Amino acid sequence: MKVDLLDYELPRALIASEPPPERDGARMMIVRRALGAIEHDRVRKLAEHIPRGALVVVNDSKVINARIRANKPTGGAVELFLLRPLDESARRWSAFGRASKPIRPGLTVKASDTLSLRVIAKDADGVLEVELECDEPWSAIEKNGEVPLPPYMERAPTEQDRERYQCVFAEKPGAVAAPTAGLHLSERVLEELAQNGVERCAVTLHVGAGTFQPVSAADLDQHVMHREWYEVPAATQEAISRAKREGRPVVAIGTTVVRTLESWALGDRPSSGETALLIQPGYAFRVVDRLLTNFHLPRSTLLALVMAFAGEDLARRAYADAVAEQYRFFSYGDAMFIV
Repeated sequence: MKVDLLDYELPRALIASEPPPERDGARMMIVRRALGAIEHDRVRKLAEHIPRGALVVVNDSKVINARIRANKPTGGAVELFLLRPLDESARRWSAFGRASKPIRPGLTVKASDTLSLRVIAKDADGVLEVELECDEPWSAIEKNGEVPLPPYMERAPTEQDRERYQCVFAEKPGAVAAPTAGLHLSERVLEELAQNGVERCAVTLHVGAGTFQPVSAADLDQHVMHREWYEVPAATQEAISRAKREGRPVVAIGTTVVRTLESWALGDRPSSGETALLIQPGYAFRVVDRLLTNFHLPRSTLLALVMAFAGEDLARRAYADAVAEQYRFFSYGDAMFIV
């Protein structure tokens, strides 16, 4: 697919920098591919659009406080953005670094009395390998780091973001960006789904910083996709097999769930691993039947996935309608439910 086909005009005012007052209060566009129809509703009424017996799959990845501000021994400021752990202890991480002068291996910076970070190596792309010097890495990151809001929000995180930039079902730490469709699901919506006989299960995909990178190649076939770790637990595998066997729809809450389930299906069904799956128009979906997602950045692989799922022409019309109707875009924005 030519990347120019993923472009659209978006007024800056439509980029959401704050969450809606209520978690399930966002608007929700309903896109019906078979009918070529577009309707408008609210996430609060999601349960009315999912049939009894359907299987809803969520991503239980938990966002970590990945942005850490520290100081050199000279007092100079350093910002480290943790990307992914490099060992099981979570003491060694790959990270982006930013400072007034180049960051070199051997440098130790101090974030607090309980956390220092030592730069071990730096690769050709400028990605650092850092070692956390602390008692317990996960708790040190939670205590000393900041919520890694996307750069387009152009603001510092607040205490509210610690709750709202996290899904209510988040359990497994490792993501450096939220699986944003899941942010809409309140305990109230989840309870209504359960009462309506909708089954729920979870996968894990730790969203990486590459999710916000625009495509620079002219053709998607030339784009190098970022890699992300995923896991499909045995209980989820069994639930999906059962739903498919019984003809019940599988509903993905977010593009991360789509990529996880489709990677699992394509890879001879390994329960975990890394995925660099790029889904674009022409892809034959093997698992997912319906998708709740947000409105994505222009020239992004996420928009290509939406076009593959909804159909190119209908997806373009939906995005044009969203702009005209002043929907809110990106991580804290409104939702689209594609049937």
